Amino acid sequence: MHHFKPIRILLLFALLLSGCGSPAASGGADGMDGIWSRYPELKGRSYTTAEVKRVVDGDTFETDKGEKVRLIGMNTPETVKPNSPVEKYGKEASAYSKKQLTGKTVYLFADAGDKDKYGRLLRYVFVKGSAEMYNETMLKEGYANTMTIPPNVMFAKTFVETEREARNKGKGLWGGGDAKSGPNKTGSAASCKDPQIKGNINSKNEKIYHLPGGKSYSQTKAEMMFCTEEAAEEAGFRKAGE
Repeated sequence: MHHFKPIRILLLFALLLSGCGSPAASGGADGMDGIWSRYPELKGRSYTTAEVKRVVDGDTFETDKGEKVRLIGMNTPETVKPNSPVEKYGKEASAYSKKQLTGKTVYLFADAGDKDKYGRLLRYVFVKGSAEMYNETMLKEGYANTMTIPPNVMFAKTFVETEREARNKGKGLWGGGDAKSGPNKTGSAASCKDPQIKGNINSKNEKIYHLPGGKSYSQTKAEMMFCTEEAAEEAGFRKAGE
């Protein structure tokens, strides 16, 4: 019966090979299964892998390939914008991203658009080993506010709900005052002493800003306050009536 041994050995070898698929294909090592389970919208979409070389500020970083990446759907207080003061909680947001991202391997998913006007890649970012999108983490922990710019709207509703929860809990930049009306009632985008432009998120999750003297200004409950229309628009709000 010795002539059966080679067959048994070959069968055993085939079984071993069948159980040793590549980690990337199975999704195990890369953690793709967890990501797809939590964010089914991303399943089947292509992604790239990179290492974070340098964090510019809370929402922007540079990869080891020399590419600059801007997180989609959210905005952290400014720390490096020319001729602009460092905004409240900007340093904290930047420090958090430096701690969480520097030197880490990340997976980058695009939405409908690829780059912004500055040539930065617009991406949903995942840190290897975590199934939670980093864009959402920044909103959940109160380091950022939502900023939806079409056509990148895949998770716009999710991000608005995440930000609302952070505000209600007084997390991060929403702390130190009435959480529902923004940090110290001035909002993260206010850099003047007496901001007058009201930012409101309505029942349809639309972000709209109202100017003093406007039709609905007096009855509008502000969730953020702004000094300029430009600041409101940069935060993802549109002008009332448009």
